[in-house]
Amino acid sequence: MSTGFKASHAGVTIRLDAGEVSILVSLVSQILGLVEPGATGDDPIERALGIGASATPPSDPVLARLFPAAYADDEASGEFRRYTEATLREGKRADATMVLETVEPGELELTFEQAQAWLRAINDVRLALGVRLEVTEEVHEEIAAMSEEDPRYPAYVTYDWLTYLQDTLVRALW
Repeated sequence: MSTGFKASHAGVTIRLDAGEVSILVSLVSQILGLVEPGATGDDPIERALGIGASATPPSDPVLARLFPAAYADDEASGEFRRYTEATLREGKRADATMVLETVEPGELELTFEQAQAWLRAINDVRLALGVRLEVTEEVHEEIAAMSEEDPRYPAYVTYDWLTYLQDTLVRALW
C-alpha cells in the first residue's frame, strides 16, 4: 500500500502497487468520460475562443459540483459558464490524461507540473465520488463505524484513500 507522496529533488515521488494503479486508472477514466469536451457555439470566433453554446448548468449533480455556478444570479452565472466551461472541461481532461499517461505500478517520480495535474485530477475524483456517496463532514466517523460487510464500505475506504493521497501530495508540493 502507498505511503503517500514525498517531495523529491525534481518534484514528488510515490510508490503505488498494481491494485492502487488499477483504482486510479478506473476512477480517473470515469472523470475523463464525464468531462467530455463542451459544445461550442456555431460562430467560428466563439469556437476559436472556446465559448460554449449553453449557459445552462449541468443536471448531473457530479458535473454541477465539478462546474459550479460562479454567481448567485442565474443570468450572470450562465454567461460566465458560457465563456469558461469549455476551457475548464479541457483543463480537467488534460489533468486526467496526465494521470493516465504517468501512472504505473512501482516508484513514480513526477515533475512539479505533473504533480499539479495529479492534484487537480485527484480533487476531481474526490469531488465526484463524494457527491455520489453523499459525503458529509462526518465521513471519517461514518467509515470508523461502518462494517466491512457494508456494501458501501469499499467506496468509502476508496474516498478516504484519495483524501490521504491528496493530503500527502499537497504537503509534498508545499
